[in-house]
Formats: sequence, C-alpha cells, structure tokens
Amino acid sequence: MGHRESFNMQRSSTSATRMQEGLDGVKKKLNYEAQGPERAVIVGIITPQQDEWRTAEYLDELEFLATTAGAETVRRFTQRLNGPSSTTYLGSGKLKEIREFIDMEEEQERDIDLVIFDDELSAKQLRNIEGELRVRVLDRTSLILDIFAMRAQTANAKTQVELAQYRYMLPRLQRMWTHLERQGGGSGGGGGKGSVGLRGPGETQLEMDRRIILNRMSLLKQRLADIDRQKNTQRGNRGRMIRVALVGYTNVGKSTLMNLLAKSDVFAENKLFATLDTTVRKVIVDNLPFLLSDTVGFIRKLPTDLVDSFKSTLDEVREADLLVHVADISHPDFENQIEVVSKTLADLGCAEKPLMIIFNKIDAYTWVEKDADDLTPSTRENVSLDDLRKTWMARLNDNCIFISARERENIDELKTMLYNKVRELHVQKYPYNDFLYQNFDAEEM
Repeated sequence: MGHRESFNMQRSSTSATRMQEGLDGVKKKLNYEAQGPERAVIVGIITPQQDEWRTAEYLDELEFLATTAGAETVRRFTQRLNGPSSTTYLGSGKLKEIREFIDMEEEQERDIDLVIFDDELSAKQLRNIEGELRVRVLDRTSLILDIFAMRAQTANAKTQVELAQYRYMLPRLQRMWTHLERQGGGSGGGGGKGSVGLRGPGETQLEMDRRIILNRMSLLKQRLADIDRQKNTQRGNRGRMIRVALVGYTNVGKSTLMNLLAKSDVFAENKLFATLDTTVRKVIVDNLPFLLSDTVGFIRKLPTDLVDSFKSTLDEVREADLLVHVADISHPDFENQIEVVSKTLADLGCAEKPLMIIFNKIDAYTWVEKDADDLTPSTRENVSLDDLRKTWMARLNDNCIFISARERENIDELKTMLYNKVRELHVQKYPYNDFLYQNFDAEEM
C-alpha cells in the first residue's frame, strides 16, 4: 500500500472519528435537554454551634436557592464535626460516601451535575473536593451570586453583581487554572529567536488574569461611583417627604406589599431574590404623601462581597427615615430570620432608626394544638397565631402588626399605623408641614 493510500485511509478514519464525536455531542445535548434541570447534591455540617435542626433548616433554604437557580436537589448529606476541615470541609469518609453515591447514580444513567456546600469554601477546599468527587462543586456564596446574575435586569444591578463575582473569583483564580505557561523566558546567550527583552521568569497566565480582573474591578467601581452620585442627586430631588424603606428576609412578601400600598407593578414571585434593584414609589395615605422603597432581601450568610457591591442600593436603607421590617410569620424559623435582618441592619449602621415590624402571611400560618393530657414541652409548632400576636405586641407595643398582603387582611389597619408614624416623623423633620394638604374627604363627612 502506497503512502497516498495510507494517508487517505487515515484521513477518512479521522473524519469518521470527528463525525462520531459530533454525533455523540448532539446526543449528549439532546439527552441533557430531555433530562431537564441539573441534578444536584447539597451538603452541610452539624457542629456544636449549629445543631441538627438548624442544619436541616439551612439545607432547606439551600435547596430553595438551588431550585431558584434552576437545579433539582436529589440528595442531601450531613456530617457531625467540631468544625469544617480546612482542606476538604468534610471528613475523607463522608467525601468517599458522596463519591460512591455519584458513581451509583452514573451507573443508573442519572448523572449528578454538581455538589453544593452550605458554607463558603476556600480555593484549597474547592480544589481538593473537586479532585475527590470529580464533579462541579459550588458553595453557598457562588450559588447566590449565580442567582443574582440571573435576576439582574438593570445596568446598575448587572454592574453590582459583576463586581461581586470578580471579588469572589480573585482569591480563587489558582483553582481555575491547571497550567501556568510562561509568556517569555530563556537564559544566557542562546535564548532563541524573539527572546530579546523577554529573558526572566515571564508573566504567568494567573498573573495576567489577576491583573485583568483588578483592572476590570477598578472600572466597575468607578461606574458604580458614578451611579451612586446619580442616585444621590435623585434622592436630593425627591422633595420634602419622609422616606420609608421596606426591609426583610428574602421572599417574605415585600414586593407584594409594595404593589398593594403603592398600586404599582413591582415584580413579585415566590422565589428568592426576585427583587434586586431598589424601587421607589410615592404613596399617599389619607392626606399624607411619603416615599416607599422596596429593597433587596437579606439572607443568612449573605456574602460580604454582595453587601459591599450593593452599597448604592442599600443606601436607600441608610437614608430612610422609617424602616418597615417585613417578616414571614408562616415560616417555621421566622424569629431567626428577624435576627439575621436585625444584625444586617446593625452592620449597615441602621440599628437606631425608627422601625416597625409587619408580620406577613398570616393566611399561611399553621399550628398543632396539643392534647390536654400531653405533658411534653410545647414546641414552636404548638403556638397559636393569637399567642404569637399577644407575645409580640406586648414586646413591641404599637410597633408591630399582623397582616396578609395576598389576602389583604388588616391592610386598612396597616395604613392607619403607617399614617400615624409617618406624620409624626414628618412634623418633626418638616415643621411647616409642606405636604400635609387639606383633607377634603374629612370636610365632606
């Protein structure tokens, strides 16, 4: 057989191989589309500071985050530890157990696409875990950032999210590169063609990427500073009106309440972080107008990078005259959510601002009444809504109210409470009462 025939056969074989690879790729894509969302495993640890019940609650929230991002949770793993391992987060035995589960699913043609950890992981932990599990690994922070990137609509939100992503990525660049090739090099007189001026260690790909990211971050910070100045100008032009900010945990109904009070069409959905951009609307209750803003929701273990990046958005909270803390009374761990929001407000320097709490979703509240002969201690699920109402109203006096924004229960009472509090602040801040115009309805009555 001649060289030409041999070459033609080899070329034909190569073309057939490439065609088969292309067909395999198409089949894989079709199979992926048929399978639907990515299948995920979530992981958390039980520590002396975080008991089993609390870990289960955190994993429920992590599963909700995964669902919001478009993944389906198929299994959760937990391990009791004094604290996370600095190298692999979990013990080697638990990692092996997760790897065996992934292998078992793959044998059944049910691939696991990613493993999500409930805490932020270092670059070393991510590298070691991925090496052991051989699947994509995410932590809570990267999952939240992914949701923020998906939810961002305006230029402001997109810029803030991009900056937060780069801040998260920068210390983890080493994990993202498996090769560090020199741009230039050579030594001595025989450095080779083109080595003049390039002798030495050269610049690694990692250093190039770090420099590119730092330059991009500098540009984004400047862009956010410009946006911040524009927003300060907007806030200064809003006139002599009291500013009220809705704050609270994510998915407690702030946007629904905003739509109800302001008769607006702010996007509201039963998913985490449905609102990223602050929306400000003018609201008039009786004869008193004020500005109402709907802000981004808080969450446990909120990444510091996000708080820093969303400074211009959170300035609406800092400059508000009254904070309206919306809480989901139907959530089994609503008291802990209230603590998370209170701590975040304190971190923002807003702990001393006037505040009232709205307990929303009373229509979804459920409880289990104990039998008369049941002598076991009462738990959270045994407390009735009336008991909760008495407890919190005794603690906060007239600074709380129980409502259902969806069913419009107690909304008139809420408007009366808001009117009284805003009017009191208005008289203090603007003694001439510029906007307390005449109430013609009252005269007609």
